[in-house]
Amino acid sequence: MIKNLRPPSEEDFRSPLRSPTLTSLIGIALGIAFTVCMITGLISHLIQHPPGWFAWPTGPSWLYRVTQGVHVTTGMISIPLLAVKLWSVAPKFWHRIPISVSRATLIAVVERGTILLLVGSAFFEVLTGLLNVAEAYLWPFYFPEVHYFMAWLLIGSVALHLAVKLPTMITALRRQARTVTPTGTTVSRRQLLTGTALAGAVIAIATLGDKIPALRGVSFLAQRSGNGPQGLPVNRTAAAAGITPEQVGDGFRLTIAGARTVELGLPDLTALPQRTVDLPIACVEGWSQLATWTGVRLADLIALTDDHDFSEVRLLSFDAGPYGRSVVARPLALHPDTLVALSLNGQVLDRDHGYPARLIAPNRPGALQTKWLTRIEVVR
Repeated sequence: MIKNLRPPSEEDFRSPLRSPTLTSLIGIALGIAFTVCMITGLISHLIQHPPGWFAWPTGPSWLYRVTQGVHVTTGMISIPLLAVKLWSVAPKFWHRIPISVSRATLIAVVERGTILLLVGSAFFEVLTGLLNVAEAYLWPFYFPEVHYFMAWLLIGSVALHLAVKLPTMITALRRQARTVTPTGTTVSRRQLLTGTALAGAVIAIATLGDKIPALRGVSFLAQRSGNGPQGLPVNRTAAAAGITPEQVGDGFRLTIAGARTVELGLPDLTALPQRTVDLPIACVEGWSQLATWTGVRLADLIALTDDHDFSEVRLLSFDAGPYGRSVVARPLALHPDTLVALSLNGQVLDRDHGYPARLIAPNRPGALQTKWLTRIEVVR
């Protein structure tokens, strides 16, 4: 029996359904999904790590909620597209390249290399993105940085692969599509494409409930259901952040440093004019939820320092983790809906939501809505 074993060959993976036309159509759909996912992911990265030339608008308040929701959803939809794309080109993986010094060999080597690069980077992005949504960090590296780097590698490999395969795609798409079922199979290519589209739609609906409340009842794969303290989900709890009772107890003081420094306790903050706004928490994992927040306008706290000429505001937390500080540009700091929130949905902030004081601002990632504030610095 062992003597009959042999390595796989191209013939083992042939199917009447596979064709350059099918591969091209799936490739176009996958390319669109990857491009939209890349653009919206790049937006999120620039918001969190803004270069000097980048300016993100202060509104509408729901814009980041939409862009990040689209980012995660298109990433999820790409899973069945990627699976069918790989299935359609499976014979290519076992096609032996003739060893010779020729143009055809060079093109074949480059094509095989672009396929390997594309498959490897696509698998990495989809798998790590899926695990990030599930908050299952099974790796030692910092996810945002590596995911961002690999995204550029993926887009580069897609562009290179497209440059190599474009003539083949154009030729395949110009051919008249076959409407009959290929010999040897009970499924037509049209049915396969329709099934792939339906699989993407099912995945989208199954995960959109953490972004669109109306779909929550059918979104069985939604990451967040709305359950949590005060009806709002929590990513990072006070215990996970190492927040101690002493830090947020009766001795709590919020320091606001500018032209002069002011220290305010919780009674001082509640005595200041309060503002109530409806703003969403929109997390980088894709989930989002609207909530009602009440607190002091950040602009009013800045005014207490007599510092009216500033470029940005830095907010520091008792949380020593990577999201224990954030920067708010001047336009957003002066926005009337940017608050140091003290209550959520009509109740004093739960400790897991940042008690006694947290930032809430429009059109901003949840990771930058700093909780457990201890210091605000007005920077010229």
